[in-house]
Amino acid sequence: MEQSAITRFVTVAAGRFAPGHLGELTQQVPFEMVDAVLAETGAVQRRVRDLPSRVVVYLLLAGCLFAELGYRQVWLRLVAGLDGLDVADPSQTALSKARRRVGPKPLRALFELLRGPAAATPAAAVRWRGLLVCAIDGTTMSVADAPATVTRFSKQRGGPTGGSSYPMLRLVAVVSCGTRSIIDAVFGPTSTGETRYAARLVPSLHAGMLVLADRNFAAGYLVAAIADAHADVLVRVKTGRGAPKLPVLRRHQDGSYRSTFGGTLVRVIDAQITIATTKGQTTGVYRLLTTLSDPRRYPALEVITLYHRRWEIETCYLELKSSILGGRVLRARTPAGIDQEVYALLTTYQILRTAMTDATNTAGIDPDRASFTTALHAARDQLVKAAGVIAETTIDLIGTIGRLVLDYLLPDRRLRLNARTVKRAISKYNARGPNIDRRTYKATLAIELLPRHALTAGPEP
Repeated sequence: MEQSAITRFVTVAAGRFAPGHLGELTQQVPFEMVDAVLAETGAVQRRVRDLPSRVVVYLLLAGCLFAELGYRQVWLRLVAGLDGLDVADPSQTALSKARRRVGPKPLRALFELLRGPAAATPAAAVRWRGLLVCAIDGTTMSVADAPATVTRFSKQRGGPTGGSSYPMLRLVAVVSCGTRSIIDAVFGPTSTGETRYAARLVPSLHAGMLVLADRNFAAGYLVAAIADAHADVLVRVKTGRGAPKLPVLRRHQDGSYRSTFGGTLVRVIDAQITIATTKGQTTGVYRLLTTLSDPRRYPALEVITLYHRRWEIETCYLELKSSILGGRVLRARTPAGIDQEVYALLTTYQILRTAMTDATNTAGIDPDRASFTTALHAARDQLVKAAGVIAETTIDLIGTIGRLVLDYLLPDRRLRLNARTVKRAISKYNARGPNIDRRTYKATLAIELLPRHALTAGPEP
């Protein structure tokens, strides 16, 4: 392909995918940004190619929109609207070589530029008493069972079925509640635990942030590290066997008390939570530990209620693993390829989440009401339906996503209860027993603050 044709191709193909903002806002992934990360990481092609590095980056991002397809089929969708241009027709082998040539570093650098909390209006959607509400948690993802991947990623052992069928990687992220945008993320082998990965995320925390975490993250050194970063933390701790010793240093009028944990001054709140549905009610006793030490500024009842928002990071992982990937194994068959694909996945997710927040901001709507599925399918449709586009034309991708998101808003959030179990198994056999109630129930919540006494652990709220 001649240089002029390459330029036209890159302009159209990249412009069609690189999302822009609504109205006066600039594009999310302009060519200049991609070119900058390619130059910074030394991944710019050294000669004129049918597959310039810039195009390969957009191909990798587009591949995340069509996780069910091989890259050859993704390429055909990427160039579907370029009739009349002398575009390349690369083979699967050529596309594989191009991805290896670019490597994972540009995708990691691109994610580093785009990660961070999306600004939302109204501010109450993402902040509580002036603090940016975040959640930290981990998940696992399946990678291809190839000779190269098992050198870094191992299969999980144990369990009634004998462990995982595929090698696994562990992903740990900090997510902004409300917008579900990714503030930072790390991943690697499952041989490293969640709290160790979480410690690598501490440099991304700062004053004005409140981090919500479950019991797996109740480690003294981690709480101390978050406090040293001048961020605040709210974490659930065990109350039964293996519960940490929390000496009472001072009691507050609301029933909470001051203590120390991992050498850090903390406040402990005990509460009994009752969830009632038409089928009955469930009651559990919970102990939360926080660095929010002022009971007047941060009332205990509000703190307990706020902790439920930790589950918003579970929605983020659902969208990554189910909505985008459809529960599929990652394509890459080498460790470097896996790094590249995961960073492309995180970047694509962040682009969509930012687009959704931009859309709800224009209408002053809570970002909770934006549908990720609507945004994902809108992005897919725009990629394929850009037929007849001409060179040097910018497609208003974010505008289209935003309009569809606003047209198909979700209802206001309501409290519901659902058993934490597999609702539909891939196997024909029953998932976790035949007598599990998989229906969803509307629920009401009652919270009672408790004085300090011997507690018994309850189920996760």
